Amino acid sequence: MEYRKLGETDLAVSAITFGAWAAGGWMWGGNDDDAAIEAMKTAHDMGVTSIDTAPIYGQGKSEELVGKAIKGIARDKVQILTKYGMRWDDNKGTLAFKSKDNDGKDIDIYKYAGKESVISECENSLKRLGTDYIDLYQIHWHDMTTPIEETMEAVLRLKEQGKIREAGVCNYTAEQMLTAETVIKLASNQVPFSMVNRGIEDELIPHCIAARKSILAYSPLERGLLTGKMQPGQKFGEGDHRASVKYFKDENIKRTNDFLTRIKPLADEKNATLGQLVIRWTIEHPGITIALVGARNAEQAKQNAKAIEVKLSGEEIEFINTQLNDLQIVG
Repeated sequence: MEYRKLGETDLAVSAITFGAWAAGGWMWGGNDDDAAIEAMKTAHDMGVTSIDTAPIYGQGKSEELVGKAIKGIARDKVQILTKYGMRWDDNKGTLAFKSKDNDGKDIDIYKYAGKESVISECENSLKRLGTDYIDLYQIHWHDMTTPIEETMEAVLRLKEQGKIREAGVCNYTAEQMLTAETVIKLASNQVPFSMVNRGIEDELIPHCIAARKSILAYSPLERGLLTGKMQPGQKFGEGDHRASVKYFKDENIKRTNDFLTRIKPLADEKNATLGQLVIRWTIEHPGITIALVGARNAEQAKQNAKAIEVKLSGEEIEFINTQLNDLQIVG
């Protein structure tokens, strides 16, 4: 495995980090708890020492499963990345969207990051995770009702108390990052980035490179689309959010598969899967520090970790990029 420091901090995380959204079941049509825990343990055995989670993933469930998975592992041998700022148990802030929990009960999700909320969320996360500190604490989404400075003052207090090691953000613009940094030094910004979703290339990546901030790319496999295992007419289970996402429209699955067919010979040449080739391309992309990749079971976790063994030359990356430039996503 390769390990990379976040921003200008001393916090080193695995270049392939375990993304634990699906482990919470919520918005993924449920999950198998034992399989999720085994996936995390297997990933760690393969050198994936970092796990990214959030309270909202299963309304605490993902964090609880992470806590069970890391139990017995020396605390300095694992890095816990979690978040705050999305509440299902309070109605302050702004309504983000309506959803259902894992039991099918209606819930309202709010974006809220007032100072007192950040402090209490951290305490709850520490309990669920079974630890006394969080390595990277990230705001999940910008809360328009709370000044960024107020939110970051709470995070600074948590850092001074030793409850978190470093501060990060998610889904922030470059301007929002600059505002946050008037209060606390940021390590990173976690944002969506994949071969079919490259919107951060114009502004955010150049900013982070210049400011020496890390980018944690989430959904690098575009939630399974870039594995090549999906076909037009794909059926998703009840509660699976992908059914309403544009990338999973039949026409876009077809177009993506046509692109993947063109780069598959390169994957075959390297004795790698398409998913592994995509993960490697992601962490080789300028400005991208970490790829967050989820796994439902131990075998998927093992295959994801092995992506680190794929080596790409400059010419091979250019070949992939050339093929990618012909891919147009519609809708």
